[in-house]
Amino acid sequence: MDSLPGAGAEILNDRVRRLISNGKCGGKEWLDVMRAAHQLNITTSATMMFGHVETIYERFEHLVWIREVQNEKPKNANGFLAFIPWTFQDMDTLLADVRGVKNKTSAEEYIRMIAMSRLMLPNILNIQASWLTVGKETAQISLHAGANDFGSIMLEENVVSAAGAPHRFTYITIQNAIREAGFEPQLRNQQYEYRIVPSEIKEQVMNY
Repeated sequence: MDSLPGAGAEILNDRVRRLISNGKCGGKEWLDVMRAAHQLNITTSATMMFGHVETIYERFEHLVWIREVQNEKPKNANGFLAFIPWTFQDMDTLLADVRGVKNKTSAEEYIRMIAMSRLMLPNILNIQASWLTVGKETAQISLHAGANDFGSIMLEENVVSAAGAPHRFTYITIQNAIREAGFEPQLRNQQYEYRIVPSEIKEQVMNY
């Protein structure tokens, strides 16, 4: 194993975690797992799921803790290679159905979060826009607000889509969306190493 996804970070403050994900590990334990991975030179990512019961302070606290762990990584390790903020999807969830918690995050607020993530995390190279949760147009604007990664198409995604995320891309339309935003799409692997787009796929995209 040479990489570890950063899912499950949610909001790292334990007050929030007890309310939205009771039974998962605490915030300190999540961060300690990432610290250990970095010591083993395993590349990781970090996420933040916001727009539910957290405060603005707790959002920034989350960013500070991520930045601090990244500062501790060995010099030869990537540590957190990407940070991905995404919004709470509330359809058919206990938070919404039992506690009445709804996602009221606007497109403008999401774009501001992308910009603040870029400012708060200067030691993490890649900030990813979550087109899956915010849609094409907001993700495109996020590329102008500090994001440099549009994410990828999903071969199979069940968790967020089950909570109401309706957005879909194909390998053709995701590249077109990036071009529409004024950028050139670049194929990469998990380590953010560039890959050449196979010629038959490139021709299909250009003719789409």
